[in-house]
Amino acid sequence: MSGTFLGMPAFPEAARAAVRDRTLRGNLRHATHTIRAKRAKAVAEVSDWAELREAGRRIKDHTLRHLDRYLLQVEESVTAAGGTVHWAADADEACAIVTRLVRDTGESEVVKVKSMATQEIGLNEALEAAGIRAYETDLAELIVQLGRDRPSHILVPAIHRNRGEIRDVFRTEMGAWGRPAPEGLSDTPAELAEAARRHLREKFLRAKVGVSGANFVVAETGTLVVVESEGNGRMCLTLPETLISVVGIEKTVPTWRDLEVFLQTLPRSSTAERMNPYTSTWTGTTDGDGPRAFHLVLLDNGRTDTLADEVGRQALRCIRCSACLNVCPVYERAGGHAYGSVYPGPIGAILSPQLRGTGSEIDASLPYASSLCGACYEVCPVAIDIPEVLVHLRERVVQGGPATRSGNRVVLRPARGHAAERAAMRAAQWALSRPRALRAGQRLASRTRRFRPRTLPGPGRAWTGSRELPEPPAEPFRDWWQRTRGGKGGHG
Repeated sequence: MSGTFLGMPAFPEAARAAVRDRTLRGNLRHATHTIRAKRAKAVAEVSDWAELREAGRRIKDHTLRHLDRYLLQVEESVTAAGGTVHWAADADEACAIVTRLVRDTGESEVVKVKSMATQEIGLNEALEAAGIRAYETDLAELIVQLGRDRPSHILVPAIHRNRGEIRDVFRTEMGAWGRPAPEGLSDTPAELAEAARRHLREKFLRAKVGVSGANFVVAETGTLVVVESEGNGRMCLTLPETLISVVGIEKTVPTWRDLEVFLQTLPRSSTAERMNPYTSTWTGTTDGDGPRAFHLVLLDNGRTDTLADEVGRQALRCIRCSACLNVCPVYERAGGHAYGSVYPGPIGAILSPQLRGTGSEIDASLPYASSLCGACYEVCPVAIDIPEVLVHLRERVVQGGPATRSGNRVVLRPARGHAAERAAMRAAQWALSRPRALRAGQRLASRTRRFRPRTLPGPGRAWTGSRELPEPPAEPFRDWWQRTRGGKGGHG
């Protein structure tokens, strides 16, 4: 996976800088709390939400178990409908395929639907290196592109920007990309939207090539589905002569009946709407209607490796709703850029280290970017147990061990900087497996509790820097239980 933001430090350092930015924290707090409250209301309207959530989990797990069969069905269905399927093992191969397809048309620019898969592989940068300019058409992605910025949220990539900042970006940058912003542009939402609409309209009418992702691919018919709120995506999907869709292999669902479940849970979990304003579907090509050529690039880029992990594979259920980001206390304070990936928040903390591996400092730190409060699991519409995967990945970072990388079983070395944690876990394992040693240690802690330090030395300072070290009880629990027979006798 090529989506690491170059030059980004590990999460703790990046987050430390982010929490000092009061404007950023204010923007994030307002946006996440607003979306969170609306989502809770929308979900409460559905009497069978728990059943829908369980159905989504089961559909995804079934599809992942039989992904090889369903992907071949996707290829067969798309080809029968007039499309062409390409297989990309990694980011470089996917970028090379798309670049070649655009060059074959003779065009030097493309319009894009919002797509995290193309951001993951660095497609815009690859196209630019080949002399092809890519124009983002989603409003938030347009703001990010014009501001030479990076997305910081799955649903709202420019969530870290307020209206005044967006106005300034439009005023100074729009002219370099096409139609400039109107004179005297204010920061009212209506004026900002109108400026973006006029700026993009000429690109929609001129572009001959469109690039998209997809929220879902229906295997039985080869149909791709994009859900959006603005309609810009539909312009990209219908007006160009050539459409190229880059889609992660995990976006497959077997049937239209399965799709029905997600078209109920996704909008309520993401935009807090009963249904998406625009749900676009396309199946191959049709004479006289829509693009004349359709190409589907099926992207692996670490997904098969993730699928081989029995605990971590549940991350591939993700339908990119962003509900976990909006309830996460860590994301709310640190923002999306601190995660060093196009996938921020709790889902990014478990997805990026699996797609990219834990060899880099950024990826080794992401499983620790959580308080393990469990709020992300509670709101996930496909029941991904993010805390479970976080602990699983922490063990991998500290202990190393077997994993699958590039389709091969390997033994990972422990990451640097975790020697103290590794020693502490081994000591705990030794003590907890020896009842006499554990009891002796508990008694010693109780009898010497008056000498309890306020802070821990060495690496432990990071923990006690923001917490008080718990005071040992006057009597160990085992001794109390033995003396009082579990509270049924004695005087304790």
